[in-house]
Amino acid sequence: MKRVLTALALTAALGVAAPALAADSAEVGKPAPAFTLKDETGQEHSLAQHQGKIVVLEWTNPGCPFVQRHYRAATMQHTLDGFAANKVVWLAVESTSSNTPARSAAWKKEKGFTYPVLQDADGKVGKAYGAKTTPHMYVIDEKGVLRYAGAIDDDPRGRNANAVNHVKTTVDALLGGKPVPAATTEPYGCTVKYKS
Repeated sequence: MKRVLTALALTAALGVAAPALAADSAEVGKPAPAFTLKDETGQEHSLAQHQGKIVVLEWTNPGCPFVQRHYRAATMQHTLDGFAANKVVWLAVESTSSNTPARSAAWKKEKGFTYPVLQDADGKVGKAYGAKTTPHMYVIDEKGVLRYAGAIDDDPRGRNANAVNHVKTTVDALLGGKPVPAATTEPYGCTVKYKS
């Protein structure tokens, strides 16, 4: 990434036109990269099928201590429960290269949540979105535009009872027709274990 930024800075300084970045990479304020992935049961899910609803994408890995903490506290489930089901869709995405649908199904059963766990073992979708950590959160509006990318909240260590839930504030703003308070934040957690 540093090389890309350095190259862009150098071309700008020399007055040379910089090459356009790939259109399929995620950028807040632009259309979110399209995808179709199968969940832990083999059912296909596409971003396009949820047009007209707000979509929350949660990059996850049940082996990550940060993810484990949030699932013990039911952070994701409680956040989703606060939204109207006919307006918001929550999709977990598992880009860990060693993951299997069976492992996702067992974890989902153990934790008792209902949303699908999309299987991205080749990491193609995770890389298109630039997912770096588990969890890493994205909120896409009803028109398919990426409106938020970053952390679930502002409490990486789980010690603040008054933590700001960035996903909740983003979705609430979108539902209320208001500007998103913070379009990006620094995600925290374990690194996504992409296939090398």
